[in-house]
Amino acid sequence: MTATRLAILGATGSIGRQALDVVAAHPERLHVTALSATSRAEDLRAIADRLGVRATAVGRGEKGELDALATRDDVDLVLVASPGIAGLRPTLAALRAGKAVALANKEVLVAGGHLVAALTGGAGERLRPIDSEHSALWQSLAGERIADVQRVVLTASGGPFRDRPLAELAHVTPEEALRHPTWRMGPKVTIDSATLANKGYEVVETHWLYGIPYERIDVVGHPESIVHALVEFTDGSLKAQLSAPDMRLPIQYALLGGARAPNDFARLDLVAAGVLRFREIESARYPCLGVILETARSGDRAAMVGLSAADEIAVERFLRHEIAFSDIASYLRRGADLGARQGVRGDPDLDTTLRIDAAVRGALAKEPVVA
Repeated sequence: MTATRLAILGATGSIGRQALDVVAAHPERLHVTALSATSRAEDLRAIADRLGVRATAVGRGEKGELDALATRDDVDLVLVASPGIAGLRPTLAALRAGKAVALANKEVLVAGGHLVAALTGGAGERLRPIDSEHSALWQSLAGERIADVQRVVLTASGGPFRDRPLAELAHVTPEEALRHPTWRMGPKVTIDSATLANKGYEVVETHWLYGIPYERIDVVGHPESIVHALVEFTDGSLKAQLSAPDMRLPIQYALLGGARAPNDFARLDLVAAGVLRFREIESARYPCLGVILETARSGDRAAMVGLSAADEIAVERFLRHEIAFSDIASYLRRGADLGARQGVRGDPDLDTTLRIDAAVRGALAKEPVVA
C-alpha cells in the first residue's frame, strides 16, 4: 500500500498535534512531507526534526509560503488546520493543484464557501471535513441520496455556560470561558463554542459541504457530546453517528479518506454514558448563533466575511479582558454591517474576499474599545 503524502498546515495547534497522533498510529498509510505553524517556530522545528520533514513554513502565509507547501509535488493531501481566513488561499491553491483537502478551518467555508464549492462540489474525496459534526454527517450520509434527506441536525454541547443564569453572562471571565465541559481545543474555537458562534459556522459549513438549504439544518443542545449529528430522511427515519468526544476519530476518518482502521482511541461505553439528553437552544443565551444564521440566510457573502473577521477580533479582545463576554455578539453584528457596506454584490472572488476581511479589520481597529 502506497502511503498518502500529507502536508499539515497548523501542525502545532490542537488539531495538528492530534493529526500527528493519527499519523503515528498508521505509519504505513500516512507520511508527512510538509509542515507549517502560525507561530511556535521551535515546536515546529522539533516536530519536523522528529519526522524528517524538510519543507516547513512559519507564519500566516502572506508571502505565499502556505500555498507553496500545499501545492508541492510530494503532497497528495493537505490538512488545513491553520487558523482564520489565512487558511482560505492555501485551500484553494491545493484544490486547483489537484490535491485533496482535509478541512479543519471553519473560516474557509464561512468566508469562502462559494469559492471552495465551485472547485469541489462539496464534501467527498477531494474535500474531507474534520469537524466532528460534519464527519458525523459524512458517515451518516454514506450510501444515501441527498434527495432523500428531509433535514440534518447538528448537536451542540452548549459550552460551559449552558446552565448559568443569563444575568451573569456579562461577568464571565476568559478563564471560565476556556473551560469547555467536554472538548479540549484551541482558545479561539473554545470561546466560539461558549458563545455558540461555532455552531452557527457549522450550519454555514453544512450548507456548502452538502448543498442543504439553511431551513433544513437544525441545531439542538446535547450536553454529553456523544451524538455528533443526525440525518432525518423523508420517510421519517433518522441516522446518527455516536462516539466518545475524541477529535482523533474524525481526523483519522478524513485522513484515510473515509476508510475504517483500528486504533487505540477512546471507546464509547453506552452503559457508562447513561442518559443522552437533547434540549432546545435558547436564543437569549446564544445571540451570536442568531446573528450568524441571520447573516447566512441573507445571502450577503460580504457581510459573512465581515462577520467572520469581527469574531476573530472580538475573541482576541475578550481574551485580553478588553471587552465583556456579552459584547461579542455586537461585534459580529458590526462586522456584518461593515462587510455589507463594502459595495460588493454577488459572489466575491478570492482577492475581493481578502480585501473585505482587511477592510473590516481595519475599521474595527480604529473604533474605541469600551471595557
